[in-house]
Amino acid sequence: MLTYLPLRCLGLKSLVCISFDCGVIGAMAARVKYSWSLALVLLCIVSLSYFGNAADLGASFVFGDSLVDAGNNNYLPTLSKANIPPNGIDFKASGGQPTGRYTNGRTIGDIVGEELGVPNYAVPFLSPNSTGKAILYGVNYASGGGGIMNATGRIFVNRLGLDIQIDFYNTTRKQFDKLLGPSKAKDYIRKSSIFSITIGANDFLNNYLLPVLSIGARISETPDGFIDDMINHLRDQLTRLYQLDARKFVIGNVGPIGCIPYQKTINQLNENECVDLANKLAKQYNSRLQNLLTELNGKLPGATFVVANVYDLVMELITNYEKYGFITASKACCGNGGQFAGIIPCGPTSTMCKDRDKHVFWDPYHPSEAANLIIARQLLYGSTKYISPVNLKELRNL
Repeated sequence: MLTYLPLRCLGLKSLVCISFDCGVIGAMAARVKYSWSLALVLLCIVSLSYFGNAADLGASFVFGDSLVDAGNNNYLPTLSKANIPPNGIDFKASGGQPTGRYTNGRTIGDIVGEELGVPNYAVPFLSPNSTGKAILYGVNYASGGGGIMNATGRIFVNRLGLDIQIDFYNTTRKQFDKLLGPSKAKDYIRKSSIFSITIGANDFLNNYLLPVLSIGARISETPDGFIDDMINHLRDQLTRLYQLDARKFVIGNVGPIGCIPYQKTINQLNENECVDLANKLAKQYNSRLQNLLTELNGKLPGATFVVANVYDLVMELITNYEKYGFITASKACCGNGGQFAGIIPCGPTSTMCKDRDKHVFWDPYHPSEAANLIIARQLLYGSTKYISPVNLKELRNL
């Protein structure tokens, strides 16, 4: 009679491990059984290592616009795309080929994930491989042209606004239940995962301040009224993520959008000038955002909302660019049109600088990888001047 003693893989029911035969059988059968048993043990160890590491590191869920889009717009019929060279020329993971990132290399989200020890970049939700185990380390929902308001970015025809991005996360949330089981999935997402939201700039640049098309909106709605709408919409969106088990949030405020090469070029400014209205609106929104996150920290039990002070971080780079090894904070490395190459987005026919790591801006709108690296490290390890109440390293360990 044979007796089998099952060895469980820490409750992972989908993994078949090893059963030990306690009876006496022939030597050859024993050798065969031992070989199969050893193979199954190794399979179990490898699988447990994968799930164990994921549980330790958690997932990175990335929401936002083109500052952190990792390729979702590649799969949309949209006018906002970055899957053309020379975008991605310094992105080592692709061998310098474009991936849909709106920069020459890594985004801030990519760098943060690396520094936190996550072995894989968060996979774009719309990519074909955003299924199964690939999602355990995170999913990227960000979309170039997307905003808080659903009307934002309509000039691009298609884009994913934050409401749609959260709809997609809801799909991912259900996939986690199937992968880990409902109880473990909830703990994994609540205790170990970080939700980053980088959004708001397009609501001004490609909505309220959009040349010609926005004139009607500005007549019918004051800046205060528009920002009220943004904040109220964002409150609902963040609360919805909380209801879907998000607990650790980092929200980027809007950067100095009046200082980007595009704004300087179309407004025919000098190198050291910025568009006052755009920056004023950004600062007004940022003040309201800070108040909103303070409100939510007191209102939603167990949640931690961290604000990333992107405005002051980027303004520091622009103002003191030489201190950080840059030669310009006004001219785009890749682009065409005007004094600051700030009208036509980066593409195959664009003029591209040779010293890409010496430019704060990669194209008319987006920072270079070199700038992203400085920004990301401040968010990871910096003081409350740039990220509060805790930095990202501290948030991960909460």
